[in-house]
Amino acid sequence: HWVSMPPSRVETIDPRKLHISGEFVEDNLGTTLGEDGKVMVRLIAQQYSFEPQCLVVPAGMPVTFRATSTDAVHGFVIDKTNANVMLIPGFIATFTARFDKAGERLMPCHEYCGTGHEAMWGRVQVLPAEEFLAKAKGGERMSCVPR
Repeated sequence: HWVSMPPSRVETIDPRKLHISGEFVEDNLGTTLGEDGKVMVRLIAQQYSFEPQCLVVPAGMPVTFRATSTDAVHGFVIDKTNANVMLIPGFIATFTARFDKAGERLMPCHEYCGTGHEAMWGRVQVLPAEEFLAKAKGGERMSCVPR
């Protein structure tokens, strides 16, 4: 039965400890370029925002997303892409997407998560691959907001 319907959301995490230790601590959120050349984005959804609020990704390269929620079920979608997943407290969602063109994309929560849901928006800046790689050379996590 798992051949036709593989299990999803099998990686678990304690949502009460996300900010204390592990891969979802604040200093580890955002986009990184690994030593192996792979692009990884880590983010958290919480009422009523994404952290980080703005992501930086390269055009034409695969980007792996790892995301979770601290408090409620949230939707994560990036317009003009096939990136669309539910973020559920206690589970880590992992998926890979590719962005064909440079530009800005909207990143709304598409699952009603409470009275502030309509204001839960983020954005994604897709940079040309050369520009992204030049910025990523420092090895630090990246977001649209300079650190």
